[in-house]
Amino acid sequence: MTLRDVAELLKAEVIFGKQHLDEEFELAGASDLMSDVLALSRPGILLLTGLANTQSVRTAEIVEAKAIVYVRGRRPSQEGLELAEKNKMPILSTKFLMYKACGLLYGRGVRGMGDR
Repeated sequence: MTLRDVAELLKAEVIFGKQHLDEEFELAGASDLMSDVLALSRPGILLLTGLANTQSVRTAEIVEAKAIVYVRGRRPSQEGLELAEKNKMPILSTKFLMYKACGLLYGRGVRGMGDR
């Protein structure tokens, strides 16, 4: 699945990284607890979170995520957006709740970060 597919499926706004929409990924992870993301993720995930501050962007960078999707209509802070731009981290925002966003992705065959 590509980030473009995600944007369409989740009716998400691409806040940053339109040039990366054709990148593919296979795994997704969803959490507002960045400690869980650090403990359970693998490189190349799509991170879904409602935590819209610099911590989510820094965590995504550390785990080598492909992109961040903010749920519940959340948007990164200005500092978070600047950090994402610096690190070339695509940022999307969907109005869906995390549960629905994850369900839609799962229904399209995207595996979870905890699936080993």
